[in-house]
Amino acid sequence: MSWEETDRGFASRSKLPSALKNESEDNYEPPNLSDLHRLLWTKAESGHVDQVWPNLYLGDAWTARDKATLQRLKITHILNSAHGKFNINTGANYYKDMLIHYYGIEAFDSPDFNLSVFFYSAAKFIRAGLNTPGGRVFVHCAMGMSRSATLIFAFLMICEKMTLVEAITAVSPHRNTSPNAGFLGQLQELDRSLMQERKQ
Repeated sequence: MSWEETDRGFASRSKLPSALKNESEDNYEPPNLSDLHRLLWTKAESGHVDQVWPNLYLGDAWTARDKATLQRLKITHILNSAHGKFNINTGANYYKDMLIHYYGIEAFDSPDFNLSVFFYSAAKFIRAGLNTPGGRVFVHCAMGMSRSATLIFAFLMICEKMTLVEAITAVSPHRNTSPNAGFLGQLQELDRSLMQERKQ
């Protein structure tokens, strides 16, 4: 099945198994790290880039540097979560010959790095890209598994109103991901915070 031309195969919030919704709002608590790790790695094989949500692509540095692939996928927006001289140093100038909107976050794949300060700005950029007519968003880091995956989970939680379990369950059939323990902890905190907001 081609993920480029159809939304079929993507789990909507209403279609997720009830056991994975984990939504007893009165005393909601995100799953522990070991339970989250079991949910993350379910796809047999991942490519350089995979569509993980309608018009939203998750991938690696190879794809970020391959303009032919980006053009074939009709990418209009790129979020580089490994921006900077010591990471994947593409930047807006790298894509100046393409109609690409670029947003770079200089994040490091370390459990001590606070990626959560970028959750809302990244979600806003992804939402704006998807709301653009014909918009297709590519989010990447070095491997397309930790930093970039964390930002996509945060987007689904913030903009699609998913819990952390729902976000992981939506993405994992399409790509294996492996956020580090620090990033998972930050997503757990986001999960708690969003649940509290929705109770009010």
